[in-house]
Amino acid sequence: MRNKKLYGAILLLSFPALLMMCRKAETPDDSLYDPRLSGGESTIFDVTSRAFGHSIPGMDVVEQHMHDLGDAQSDQTFVTAPAPVNSGLGPIFNNVSCKSCHHNDGKGSPTAGLNTSSLLVRLSVPGSDEHGGPVSVPGFGLQLQDRSNFGKQPEAKVDITYVDETFTYPDGNTAVLHRPVYKLLNSYKPLPGNLMISARMAPPFFGLGLLDLIPEATIKGFAAQQAKENNGISGKANYVYDPASGKMMLGRYGMKANTATLLTQVAAAYQQDMGVTSYVFPQESSFGQPQYDGLNDDPELPDTILNATVFYIRTLAVPARRNVTDPQIQQGEVLFAQTGCASCHIPTIVTGTDVRFKALSHQRIHPYTDLLLHDLGEGLSDGRPDFLADAREWKTPALWGIGLFEKTNGVPFYLHDGRARTLEEAVLWHDGEAASSKTQFTKLSKNDRENLILFLRSL
Repeated sequence: MRNKKLYGAILLLSFPALLMMCRKAETPDDSLYDPRLSGGESTIFDVTSRAFGHSIPGMDVVEQHMHDLGDAQSDQTFVTAPAPVNSGLGPIFNNVSCKSCHHNDGKGSPTAGLNTSSLLVRLSVPGSDEHGGPVSVPGFGLQLQDRSNFGKQPEAKVDITYVDETFTYPDGNTAVLHRPVYKLLNSYKPLPGNLMISARMAPPFFGLGLLDLIPEATIKGFAAQQAKENNGISGKANYVYDPASGKMMLGRYGMKANTATLLTQVAAAYQQDMGVTSYVFPQESSFGQPQYDGLNDDPELPDTILNATVFYIRTLAVPARRNVTDPQIQQGEVLFAQTGCASCHIPTIVTGTDVRFKALSHQRIHPYTDLLLHDLGEGLSDGRPDFLADAREWKTPALWGIGLFEKTNGVPFYLHDGRARTLEEAVLWHDGEAASSKTQFTKLSKNDRENLILFLRSL
């Protein structure tokens, strides 16, 4: 009887603690707020070229091992099959490893044809497939592979030329914009006359685990709020078909939010960018084409390696903001809001719950994105729809870490295809829904414009 009473007392005393463990998430305490913590607890203080490559804190030994395994794998160079290690490259591909495109876990460069390039070209012809997505090009698929194994022919080569355009501010100062012109040369077979192409540059790896945890309701709420305010900003969510689950899902990844999950994003990169098949995409991108190798070795990538790579990307930390007490940067932050930039590049979001990772769960983060599609005008149109995204619509990219691209890349490139060589150029390319914000930016004094750019460089 005594034991029963003691057991009952323990349960009674434990009940409030259990309630506390199960209570709803609370709003973070502003008195503890540190504006440098872009990724909440998943923030790392590093301003070197390795700033994007740190793991989130709090993982146990097994989780850290999985992260390190994925890290090592993303560095590995694939080779032509058959081979005892890293077999399966090609027979047609864009690059030989993850890090070849995502330099130092960040962005790449738009120098087509070089080993350091991270530029790829999406293809389609008019219409929609059975899931509402783009229609693949017969003999080419949905992505152009511009490199090949020995004895095979690339689908085509990409040629880029730039036309310089001078922009004049109201105060008489000028800036030069680089407009890219793309041509596909030496295609292995004739390309259709109604071909649509879209050049894309590899986005950064870091912070994706946090973006993955932004609740769908939060993202839809941003769209509803923008529609309610009726000020010309009208973001919309992209809903896309996810081949891994066989479902239509909210798109979060890719330049047009055309991919729903990190698993699909990574598996598609292996298959399309490197020609390496997996359980998600077990068929070669060259299947049905003369470049197909005919080897009975698919899927080529072990499940453990694919899953470790996904885990690695999910658990990369975010670099901290810098110089947050600098008066010029503080003024630039005010101007960023006053010009309307923060309407789409939303500064603060709270992530949802993930019981596996405390450092990702319920974090107050500062990604400067709404993950919605916005019309950015004809100047940035690629002429190619992608599920619900039309030719002029692009997902708002996260801005955290943008001030470190020079450190991680050497030469920074901005926007979806790397056409902007400076943050100022990137701002000036905005139009459509962003036309008002761009106009307000151009009417600022030169000093104020510089302070706004300094703010961006602090992110």
